[in-house]
Amino acid sequence: MKEAEFKSGFVTLIGRTNVGKSTLVNLLVGEKVAAIANKVQTTRTAIKGIVNRENSQIVFTDTPGIHKPKTKLNETMVETSFTSLADADVVLFLIEATSEDIGRGDSIILEKIKEAKRKTILIINKIDLVKREKLLNLIELYSKEYNFEAVIPISATNLKYKEIILEEIEKNLKPGPAYYDVEEYTDQTLRQLAEETIREKALKLLQDEVPHGIYVEVEKMKQRKNKKGEEIYDIEATIYCLRESHKGIIIGKNGEMLKRIGRAARIDMEENFGLKINLKTWVKVKPDWQSNDSIVNKFKLK
Repeated sequence: MKEAEFKSGFVTLIGRTNVGKSTLVNLLVGEKVAAIANKVQTTRTAIKGIVNRENSQIVFTDTPGIHKPKTKLNETMVETSFTSLADADVVLFLIEATSEDIGRGDSIILEKIKEAKRKTILIINKIDLVKREKLLNLIELYSKEYNFEAVIPISATNLKYKEIILEEIEKNLKPGPAYYDVEEYTDQTLRQLAEETIREKALKLLQDEVPHGIYVEVEKMKQRKNKKGEEIYDIEATIYCLRESHKGIIIGKNGEMLKRIGRAARIDMEENFGLKINLKTWVKVKPDWQSNDSIVNKFKLK
């Protein structure tokens, strides 16, 4: 029997803010590569997650959610999402099952998909929230708009959908080489992963008080051995915010909130990096960072 030909390709996840793209990419990759918080605009850059299968390598790009830009940062985020469509072999277009019709944001995404003429799989997330009839209406509505390779209704937190989606993607890939080492699951550096992790914990713990006005920068990252001979990373990071009042909220009474953010980030990083972390965090005010070119450019698609 002829051995199956090895396939590879790039898959872009696109959708409005907060539809579950990062949750889905983490589910498919099986590792935590994208920040997840129950907030809009959690993902700021196009993050790559790598899935190595027996006969394929799938490279996922999780893009920022499509929203109406209000700052230079927001403009860059939206631009990054649409730019990534051009490089995709397959597009995963994520929508919510609770949608009544095709809203403005989803219409814009559909137009961009039509322009890019890419193979697209429609993923309908959060199906646990609607009745079957509503779901069927939504499938019919979208199927009239574009010739999707497949329509897959899912709940992004449920592992049983992982194989179904990966199989469908693999079917639509062309023969090609592995672009990354099979041991890798992301193209992000440890420094970027550390920044993402701290930012995610801050977003989760701060609720809506300091929504998206934070930016994390790892100033120092050094590996050493402790007295027991264990590998340890010393990480020093600064959380930048827009206002003095935000700084007070992030630090919290007697520094409690900052300690909680640091503790949660450290536990996550130790699990992800596989070694001990010594994390120190500071908070500084930088009122105009969302319009600062040198910072905003970090979020552009490389």
